[in-house]
Amino acid sequence: MRGAERRSVVIVGSGPAGAATALASLQRDPTLAGDIVLLERSHHPRDKTCAGGLIPRTLTVLQELGVPLAVANVRVDAAAVWVPGARVDVPGNDLSRIVRRREFDAALAWAARDRGALLREDVTVRSLERDGNGIRVETDRGAYHGRVVVGADGSGSLVRRRLLPGATAQIARARMADVPLATSTWDGHAGRRYEFDFRDCARGLRGYAWAFPCLVDGRPHANVGAYALPPAPTGVLDAALAAQMQRLGAHTGARKAFPIHAWTRGRPLAAPHVLLVGDAAGVDPLLGEGISYALEFGVAAAEAIVAARHADDWSFAGWSASVEVGPLGRKLTRLRHLATAFYGPLGGACFRAARWSRRAQRAGLDWYNGVAAWEGQGRLAPCGRSSAARQHRCRR
Repeated sequence: MRGAERRSVVIVGSGPAGAATALASLQRDPTLAGDIVLLERSHHPRDKTCAGGLIPRTLTVLQELGVPLAVANVRVDAAAVWVPGARVDVPGNDLSRIVRRREFDAALAWAARDRGALLREDVTVRSLERDGNGIRVETDRGAYHGRVVVGADGSGSLVRRRLLPGATAQIARARMADVPLATSTWDGHAGRRYEFDFRDCARGLRGYAWAFPCLVDGRPHANVGAYALPPAPTGVLDAALAAQMQRLGAHTGARKAFPIHAWTRGRPLAAPHVLLVGDAAGVDPLLGEGISYALEFGVAAAEAIVAARHADDWSFAGWSASVEVGPLGRKLTRLRHLATAFYGPLGGACFRAARWSRRAQRAGLDWYNGVAAWEGQGRLAPCGRSSAARQHRCRR
């Protein structure tokens, strides 16, 4: 098509999902070098509102992609979880690494660029439309034509809205702030602990509040926030966030709000010449955790892209279903069931199991880490449900 730069793969968004799609595609088919373009509306390193917790599964996928975790991070080895009527301390080992997303996302995008993806920054996508054998992407800096367009453009995905109507699922809400702390104010840095607070569930909040140790410009901070599935009035989230800040003795910190597109089974993830990944496809509904799933979606999309290129069949027929029945979809679907139970009428039983059962705590932690318990311990019944629910919180 005249006036459009033609590439096999056009990825809208260069966060973890988009970068992982590019990295995994190039890993599986190095001849795609120069044939993948990442469109980024900002310029790396750019700010991203997110708590920045990298669970062990994230680190495993990074290793598989050959990308070391080379950015500053805080290691977490324990969790403190408040449930109605109790605080539960959960020991662990390398439960999470807390990063700044501006640094983490930039490292991934630059790794993709260094391996052969074309990174186009400060580009705003204006429209997308089908064009016979692909998709035409109009931007404020010219047009692109891709045999496949990958929507890695977040919870409010333009790709999803324009090319996959009906794919939007449940939109959760979160509010957060980074607050400077003296180490004497909060021992989260010294204790390498993150904290989750579910006490507001007893008052109708379908979510939780958190406090993560982090570093901002090398100085100790706490990332505090609140997450909730709808209905989630702004005032409720503000109150939960304010309570966390007050508990830590923090009085400053700009508050930021952001939507979270929660996974719902049965929503389309693909159409001819289109794939959705990461937040555009959906994240963990229980805690709103999305980074590990962004990377896993990117890997799954890369496999589909390489197969499509070799077969010259860009229909992606059956890809949505294959994701749902695969490990990624099964995990997210179970988390959806857990969220329904945990933030619903079974919440009391979940909290009791989380409070008293070490087995439930351990199994839940394993589930959240994405280890074999997802397949081998699926029969934990009520204890397993609460366990997953509970340890999920120990994580984010």
